Amino acid sequence: MRGEAGLLADLGALAIPFAAHEHEAVFTVAESDGVNAAIPGAHTKNLFLKDAGGAFWLVTVPSEARVDLKALPAAIGCKRVSFAKADDMRRLLGIAPGSVTPLAAVNAPPGSVTVVLDAVLAAADPVNVHPLRNTATLGLSGAAILDLLRHWGHAPRVAAIPVVAA
Repeated sequence: MRGEAGLLADLGALAIPFAAHEHEAVFTVAESDGVNAAIPGAHTKNLFLKDAGGAFWLVTVPSEARVDLKALPAAIGCKRVSFAKADDMRRLLGIAPGSVTPLAAVNAPPGSVTVVLDAVLAAADPVNVHPLRNTATLGLSGAAILDLLRHWGHAPRVAAIPVVAA
């Protein structure tokens, strides 16, 4: 596992600009609201899922989105999904719950997890995500996140993630 050091090395090697923000640990979107107020850009939440066929998915959406889990499979190209286990998260991504981020794909073997970025985030700059720990936030463009994922051998998907109507 390459970890945060590998992530930062790749950001430097690829000359990807980013802003780093250190803060207290946050474990939920609600807890992060106070931190997010001081950090400009789009904020995110992440769903680590397993589909009916046993494949793992990491879906990143705007923090305020209420994802429609029944409609999600059709949008991303799989069958029924449920939340994956923390043990699988640790094994595949090398992170603990509360620190989920698309950047954890730095630790995942290509093909082991499909990363999906909401279309709104893919076009945003900056997009704020954890650098494999929940005590910091990195702001970088959605395009840069996709570039990193491809650099690590992943084939990220961009999709309009369905949300529950308010």
